[in-house]
Amino acid sequence: MRLSLLALAFTLAAVTAQAQTRPPSNVGQKQLDIGDQPGYVPSPDEEQLDPAFRRQPVYFRTTEPAGTIIVHTDERFLYLVQGNNRALRYGIGVGREGFQWSGLKTIVRKAEWPDWTPPPEMIQRQPYLPRFMAGGPGNPMGAAALYIGGTVYRIHGTNQPQTIGYAVSSGCFRLVNSDVQDLFSRVPVGTRVVVRQTPTL
Repeated sequence: MRLSLLALAFTLAAVTAQAQTRPPSNVGQKQLDIGDQPGYVPSPDEEQLDPAFRRQPVYFRTTEPAGTIIVHTDERFLYLVQGNNRALRYGIGVGREGFQWSGLKTIVRKAEWPDWTPPPEMIQRQPYLPRFMAGGPGNPMGAAALYIGGTVYRIHGTNQPQTIGYAVSSGCFRLVNSDVQDLFSRVPVGTRVVVRQTPTL
């Protein structure tokens, strides 16, 4: 009897943990109408993500080799493949409607606390943006950036942690600063990046 209760307790704990780390069912439809906030520095409390989007090791089947970055834009997750059906999963913000893309690319450059020069198209949409902003805690590029070759896009940090889990960007993928720093430390220039619009069944 005691063993049965113990087994039941473990099962309930596993189901609860799985429910806490599963993305919301409507995540693919979640858009956020918010502009960039240059100069805003989030508080430590604001950096605390919903459990579903916190960095964590997960079971992940793929034929891609260890070290590959796989982005599932519909799920709002970035996976760093570890091998043996395992990956590190990070919650991300993705491109809003009209700024979504997919493909196979590589990381061509890395930078910590990068400067930010909004492209003309972004300034046209948000005329209040600065033409240049030095790197730092209030910079919308956040603590680090991984530049994706052949595109104007980056995997980068953010000073808007509330946007993680939403389609909000102009095509870049954003993580909270602690997560992008972790990812930055794990991947070298030349890392393969696979961007997918829909989950693989």
